[in-house]
Amino acid sequence: MQLIENATAQKLRGGFYTPAPIADFILKWAVNGVRDYEILEPSCGDGVFLDSIKSQNIHYKSITAIELDEVEAQKATNIDLDNTQIYQQDFHTFCNQTDKKYDLVIGNPPYIRYQYFDRIQQIEAEKIFNRARLSYSKLTNAWVSFVVGSSLLLKEKGKIGFVLPAEILQVSYAKPLRQFLARFFNKINIISFKTLVFPDIQQEVVLLLCEKNNSGKHHIEHIELNDIEDLKSVDMTALKSTEKQIDFQSNKWTFYFLDQLEIDFLEHLNKEKNIPTIGSLAAVEVGMTTGANKFFSVPQSVINQYNLQDYTKPLVGRSVQVKSLRFTPEDWQENKQLGARANFLHFSRIADMQSNPDALSYIRYGESLDIHKGYKCRIRDEWQIVPSTWVSDALFIRRNNRFPKLIVNEAEAYTTDTMHRVKLKKDTNINALCASFYNSLSFAFAEISGRSYGGGVLELMPNEAEKILIPYHEKHQDYICEIDERMRNKESIDTILIDTNQKMLKDSFGFSNKEIKLADNIWQKLSNRRMSRGKKKPV
Repeated sequence: MQLIENATAQKLRGGFYTPAPIADFILKWAVNGVRDYEILEPSCGDGVFLDSIKSQNIHYKSITAIELDEVEAQKATNIDLDNTQIYQQDFHTFCNQTDKKYDLVIGNPPYIRYQYFDRIQQIEAEKIFNRARLSYSKLTNAWVSFVVGSSLLLKEKGKIGFVLPAEILQVSYAKPLRQFLARFFNKINIISFKTLVFPDIQQEVVLLLCEKNNSGKHHIEHIELNDIEDLKSVDMTALKSTEKQIDFQSNKWTFYFLDQLEIDFLEHLNKEKNIPTIGSLAAVEVGMTTGANKFFSVPQSVINQYNLQDYTKPLVGRSVQVKSLRFTPEDWQENKQLGARANFLHFSRIADMQSNPDALSYIRYGESLDIHKGYKCRIRDEWQIVPSTWVSDALFIRRNNRFPKLIVNEAEAYTTDTMHRVKLKKDTNINALCASFYNSLSFAFAEISGRSYGGGVLELMPNEAEKILIPYHEKHQDYICEIDERMRNKESIDTILIDTNQKMLKDSFGFSNKEIKLADNIWQKLSNRRMSRGKKKPV
């Protein structure tokens, strides 16, 4: 975690300013010919949205703009719009003190973590959540409280238009916000981009356009564009006719990147097909938290240098060290010979290590680096003893590239928190479990359950991995060697799935060819979208 004294002023302010074409588009959608809106901008920065109002000659009744930073607030004031009030203060406090309601709230709220809030901001943000009857978490980012607070300041009929991090679609701490928005608004439009709007910070953003009209209906729609230049060609009438009904039970909004036919198919699977989840067959837990992976996971040269053989256990610490869906003793030996950090140092108590002065020397070396002062190490009875050291039946890669991986741990290797440990439940066959995972349906649910980042990485936490549907059948253990060999021969995963889909989905679970194609299309659509993230627009 970054310490506040090391954070940049820009990061503490959350200041990554909106490109003018985005501000122009949000205002075009929001105003749409109306001339008497009372408008609120809760984080106006240097006035990009205010500039857009002025340059487009947009008519309005009044504008209220809030900006905490004094220099930026002055820049916004210099834009000199009629009937406009600029307040240099924190939005959370303003939100809790004002009685005024607005027709439209627009902006790009700051991306500031909870620990960067001062105490008053934390208190005021929690008040906003309490007003909305939402639970407040210390994981919550400032943009979440800005969106909730802005929604509470709308009139009976009103709109919000925000530039937000794509995290809103998937992260756990935004789940209460998604549930709140789904019920509070009647129309929600999400606009995303295949290329990064802010490439310098690898932060994918979406435009969240919400309308409250008291119709009693709740619909949502997603539009994906190549880049912000495509905003010029968006049909505004399409944004008015949202068709997908919001599923109030849905945990993540990546679901809505799919067509209605694909959504219906997935909902049918959850209700009718009786396909188990990974969590019903095995428990998924984080790998070891060493507190200092580079100290506790070492190459063979360090083992030899400090005579650490008595404290060495096999380790697989990185996804690149795994070639297939089986991690064998031979794989571990190869990693070790290649100089990889393939050894875990499983130290005992200092009192029991007195006969090995070289090992004690390595411990003192760690202390010279202040390893023992790190939080995870200093809270232990003896800092060099890593807790929760057990060998799992299988491994689940935490961060994945082209496709997710579930691996048989034949080498009985330990793993750090770069991978998850999978422990079988009673009567589950390990080879059948891991072989059953390699199909388009499980891959599709992995994309839906997990979250993605700039650069195309798919991350799944243990509880998310456990929710993945898996067409498990004991006879699938017969396919493990075939899949393993094809993966080691670097055969395309797409060609492997052609066969595994037939064997696992069609033969074992009665899927039709049409249903298999649907499952594969869903995986391809979501994974291709994820993989395209982080790619800069060609010059």
